[in-house]
Order: sequence, then C-alpha cells, then structure tokens
Amino acid sequence: MKLREIAERTFSIIESGDPEMEIIGAAGLNTAQPGEITFLANPKYTSQVSKTQASAIFLNRNEQIERSDIAILRASDPYLAYTRALRLFHPEKPIQPSVHPSAVIDPSAKISKSVEIMANVVIGKNCEIEENVKIFPNVTIYDDVKIGANTVIHSGVSIREGTKIGKNCVIQNNATIGADGFGYARDENKRWLKIPQVGYVVIEDDVEIGANTTIDRASVGETRIKRGAKIDNLVQVGHSCVVDEDALICAQTGLAGSSYIGKRTILAGQVGIAGHLRIGDDVVITAKSATSHDVEDGKVISGIPAFDNKEWLRAVAVFKRLNEIAKRIRQLEKQVSELSNEQS
Repeated sequence: MKLREIAERTFSIIESGDPEMEIIGAAGLNTAQPGEITFLANPKYTSQVSKTQASAIFLNRNEQIERSDIAILRASDPYLAYTRALRLFHPEKPIQPSVHPSAVIDPSAKISKSVEIMANVVIGKNCEIEENVKIFPNVTIYDDVKIGANTVIHSGVSIREGTKIGKNCVIQNNATIGADGFGYARDENKRWLKIPQVGYVVIEDDVEIGANTTIDRASVGETRIKRGAKIDNLVQVGHSCVVDEDALICAQTGLAGSSYIGKRTILAGQVGIAGHLRIGDDVVITAKSATSHDVEDGKVISGIPAFDNKEWLRAVAVFKRLNEIAKRIRQLEKQVSELSNEQS
C-alpha cells in the first residue's frame, strides 16, 4: 500500500518521505521492520525512535524527531492513526455463507442466507439470525434469541433464551450471555430458595464482550449493555445491570446486581462495584479499587473503599512512611515527657 493511500485513509498528512513508498505493514516502535509504519504517542518511548527500523512513523502535530531517513505522517492522534493503519493491513475475513452439516438448527429459526454457521452449532426455537453473522464451532444458542447483522460469535459461547444481540457485535470465546442471575431468598428454615430469573439480556449495537465473561439475565425486566460498550475477559455483570454507551470495563471486574455504569466510564482491572449503585458518566475507577457508594460524573477514584484519586495517592505516600512517622512520634513523646519532668 502506498504511503499516500495510508495518509488518506488514516486522516494524516505526509510531512516528509516519498508518497509512492510501499508500506507492507504496521508495528510498534521496537518491533517494526523496514517497509512498516509505526507510531509515537507517549513521550516516554521517544528514545526508541532513534532505534526503530520502521520506514514511516505517525507523529502528533508538535513532536519532533532527529531522523531524516524515516517518513513522517502528522496526525492529531498518532495511536488512532496507527490503529486505522493496522486495520487496513489486517481486514476481517469475509463471510462464507454456509451451514455445516453437524449444526443443529430448529426448523422454526429464521436464518439469513448470508450467515456462516460452523460445526456443532446448536440454534433453538424461534431464533432470528440476521445477515452476515458468523458463528464459530460449538456455540449454543437457546430459544427466542435474536442476533443482529454482522455480529461474530466465537467458539464455545452460550447464549441463553430470550437474549437480544445487536448489529456489529463481537462475543469472544466461552462467554455466557443470559445465565441466571444470582438471586435467593431465605425460607422459614433459613434455607435458600431460588428466585426465578425470568428477565433477559439486551446487547446493543457495536458491543464487544471478552472471553469467559458472564452477563446475567435480570430476575425481572432486563440487563442491558448499551451501544459501543467494550467489556474485557473474565468480567461478571450481575442481573439487572445497565452498562451505558462507550463504557470500558477491564478484566476481572465484577458488577453486583442492579448496578448502573455511566457513559464513557472506565473500570480498570479487578474493580468491584456493590449492588444498586450509580457510577456516573466519564468516571474512572483505577485498578484493584472497589466502591460501595454512588460516584458522581467525571470523578477519578482509587482504593478500597475508593475515594478521590489525588487524595488516595497522597494517602499511599503517607502509608509508606507510617513506620518512620510512628518512630518520630515516639521520639517527640519522649522529648515532651523529658521536658515535662524537668519543669516539674
């Protein structure tokens, strides 16, 4: 692919280099080879620019490098431009409409002719599968499931009854969508009585769900993952939760039942959210943090229990010095005691 074509399709501008240069791939600074394009988005990696073997590089509008032998493409966001370039070199494989002979599909299911269904897939009663859906081997789809166009379901996924999945979604291996929520009531003998889980899950358009993630059906009503949300591997979304548009939920995070996660909110790895909480829009909860209270829009919080990130950083700095502080307090107490004895 010509450098000029990459510039056009990544919305960047060629500052130096031959527009007719052939670029064969995209890679990071430390792995790029001649003929590939790379990027610099974080100043802490600037030192790697002098060593990279890449033939071209995406830079922001202000970054300067001391290399005359490498083509420079200016972009408002080098990482985004690089991502677009990477997608150019690694496009999705086109659908090959077919149904494997080992697939088991209920006669009542409505399946588009442009769907690719691989080996050992099971599709239940009254399901609807729209055009250009790809379903990999060993997927189980219960009754009354709807899957929108251009969605990809990877191997081992289980989709429970009544689930609705939108367009352009990706569900990674062994995720479970719509399993029973964790709901029990104690009876007169203090034994657990299962609460029927009669709700369902709605996955809106452009959502990606990671491997081995579980999204529970609501006990009544719905659990909803809204448009553009991205959920990592090994995440637990409890019953009746709502994850709003473009939220980002990283690995090993757990949402207790009826949690609401706001638009564009980021939950870093191993975050815990207690039940019935509202986490506002544009919130960031840093890794290994947990909250048992609502969080206002735009807050960045850390710790267990989580509180303002800047205060948490100061508290951590003090915590590391507690032994020293305790020693100084003992010394001060001793000095005060000696002065008191002298005065008496």
